[in-house]
Amino acid sequence: MFKLNLKIAWRNLWKNKGYTLINILGLSIGMASCILIFIFIRYQMSFDKDFKDSDRIYRVVSSWDYSDGNQFFSQGVPLPLTPAMRNDFSPYIEKIAAIEQSTGVIQINDAAGKERLKTQEDVFYIEPDFFGIFDYKWLSGDYAALKDPGNIVLSKEMADKFFGSWKNALGKSVNYDMASYVVIGVIDDVAENNSVPLKIMLSYKSFKSRNLDRWGSVGSSSESYIKLKPNVNIAALNTPLQAFLKKYYTEKAPGKEGHLFQPLNDIHYNSKFGNFSGRIMPKKQIYGLAVIGFFLIITASINFINLATAQAVSRSKEVGIRKVMGSQRGQLVAQFLTETLTIVLVSLLLGSVLTEIALPGMQNLFGSKISFSIFEHPIILAFLLFLAVFVSLLAGFYPAIVISGFNPVLAIKNKVSANTGGLGLRKVLVVVQFAITVTLIIGTLVILQQMKYVREQPLGFNPTAIAMVDLPNDSLTMQRFDTFKSQLKQVPGVEEVSLCRTPPSSQNNNGSSFSYNSSKDADFQVNTKNADEDYLKTFDLKLVAGRNIVKSDTINEYLVNETLLKKLNVNSPQEAIGKILSMGGMKAPIVGVIQDFKNRSLHESIDPILVGSSRARYFNAAIKLNSAQMLTTMKNVQKIWQKTFPESVYSELFLNEQIKNYYQGEQVMGTLFKVFAGVIIFISFIGLFGLISFVATQRTKEVAIRKVLGASTIELVKMLNGSFIVMVFIANLVAWPLAYLFVSKWLNGFAYRIDLSIWPFMLAMLISMTITLITVSFRSYRAAAANTIDALKYE
Repeated sequence: MFKLNLKIAWRNLWKNKGYTLINILGLSIGMASCILIFIFIRYQMSFDKDFKDSDRIYRVVSSWDYSDGNQFFSQGVPLPLTPAMRNDFSPYIEKIAAIEQSTGVIQINDAAGKERLKTQEDVFYIEPDFFGIFDYKWLSGDYAALKDPGNIVLSKEMADKFFGSWKNALGKSVNYDMASYVVIGVIDDVAENNSVPLKIMLSYKSFKSRNLDRWGSVGSSSESYIKLKPNVNIAALNTPLQAFLKKYYTEKAPGKEGHLFQPLNDIHYNSKFGNFSGRIMPKKQIYGLAVIGFFLIITASINFINLATAQAVSRSKEVGIRKVMGSQRGQLVAQFLTETLTIVLVSLLLGSVLTEIALPGMQNLFGSKISFSIFEHPIILAFLLFLAVFVSLLAGFYPAIVISGFNPVLAIKNKVSANTGGLGLRKVLVVVQFAITVTLIIGTLVILQQMKYVREQPLGFNPTAIAMVDLPNDSLTMQRFDTFKSQLKQVPGVEEVSLCRTPPSSQNNNGSSFSYNSSKDADFQVNTKNADEDYLKTFDLKLVAGRNIVKSDTINEYLVNETLLKKLNVNSPQEAIGKILSMGGMKAPIVGVIQDFKNRSLHESIDPILVGSSRARYFNAAIKLNSAQMLTTMKNVQKIWQKTFPESVYSELFLNEQIKNYYQGEQVMGTLFKVFAGVIIFISFIGLFGLISFVATQRTKEVAIRKVLGASTIELVKMLNGSFIVMVFIANLVAWPLAYLFVSKWLNGFAYRIDLSIWPFMLAMLISMTITLITVSFRSYRAAAANTIDALKYE
């Protein structure tokens, strides 16, 4: 029976090639988009999921609550927290381990002691219990040896890179930070979907820091993980945590310190904290993509339903005869569902091909190795089967019920109305389809407008043509800083040079407690930046009062920004000049006030900022370049750097690119909205073209009679167009409030944002109405201009 249904289905589809093509084209593009979205979501939802007992693993994170209502969060914890929790939380936790991220130069020597390889890499200092919490696969060695200083573990990738094969790595020496380490183990490469990208792991006992006993110092490079004992609920830790905070946080601070236990499966999705991989994908963005995918398939299915119900009248005789011959309604429903399934399967195959073609672009957009392998990820095959069944039922069930319900007597007499199948429903579906389309158009226009605003927003400094070159920072290399800077200033194309910790706008920010003018500690923290006397000139920062800091190794002076004075209730910038600011046991006068500049992304407001000189905290050389000579100049800069710091590895990043990365998520969403809005517009309008084509065909004789009676071509086009234009207009009215809610919520994520105006809504209406008018008028004109005699000669 199925074979017969399939044969009949194929004949009917081939007979109506035009409508079949429209349906397949719309469904295949919609399904390809859904598949792309699904495999991306599958990848994002797979982060940190492959560990045993992952539901018992938590990361300890930090929080601060300030009297002004502000909150601050960090993925890091104070260095003494891990040993303290190991002692105080022993009844609740099975294991706890600290991990510290660092960066430095790895050097591999040959048997004769000659340098064979030198590279800059991220490394992690790790306590042995970390591998008791996370069950990484060990290829050789044992993590227990990490309890001793001077030991190192490598990933398979790094072991192959350093020693040719990981099998040769055990017992070999690796030089890092002027110390030698012995390889005591090799682990299998850590999957990309992991928030801790382990490649080089050193014994935590080798880690040295002046903050090992300081509870008041927290850095994002210091993390701590716990694994609960079986049958212990995380809520059971709330009471001992409060006692823990009272016990260890005894010093008065402007913010109330606290800690939270973040589930492992939340780390990749929570933008409040961050992680070592640098990859965050908020779940609201994942859900947003899922909704777009759902809208895409709904839009494509609406096309099918509209065309199938509109075509119903042409199948009336077939249905009537089959009913007279004894066919049951269930058999007819099965027949029409088979036709739908045939179209869906062909569309799914074509959609899979389109997915493979589009996959490299998707990987490049997200910077992730997204896979479409059904053997590697069987859930993708399950999704394809679900998609085929879902779309077949969604798109085919209603038309099948309508067509199979024809009265056989009326059907054989060809008296089934052209409006059979629910003209009202078809209009509702068109309105829904275009409401979705208009909502996406409005969303796309607002996102593009906001991103343009972000690009053009004055930052308060000039980031153009500034290269941030890494500086090695140890007692020996610091002695060469002045020589390096003076040599750079002699390079043609170098306009200014400043040695600093970070540029004005940076994601690497440090907060400190302080007091102003011998008063009590301020009830907020100040963002501290370290830089030399050329910082203002290099970044074109403006002084509003006082003077710049002077070049000196002995004199300490501070520059502050306007926001700091506002939070201190200082009315005039001139009033702050000469006042003493105390921080970290050091007192120094404020000598200048800088005009406010954006020190973070435009999602966040400006911090209170302090700039002071401290050579020990210079990690970058900011080099202002002549734009016309950048390529040649940077080659010369690299040569001077390598000659000055031969023991290190050169690294650079242009500030404009760094600032652009702040908005990577918005840029990705903007691209996705443009692409998928374009896809939905295309699907909607090919469906509209198919529907007007069928309506025009059904009304051919009516159009001919009206022409005979004197109607002009323009009048006939207006008659055929009228209902479609009204439907798209109503769709705009439905879409506007939905789009307003969506874009308002999205814009609320920016501290600096555009004012939402009527223009994106009006432009979306203009776009949708114009394309509808062009699409419908093109087909209407052909029908209105057809030869009248051809339409009437058989009557």
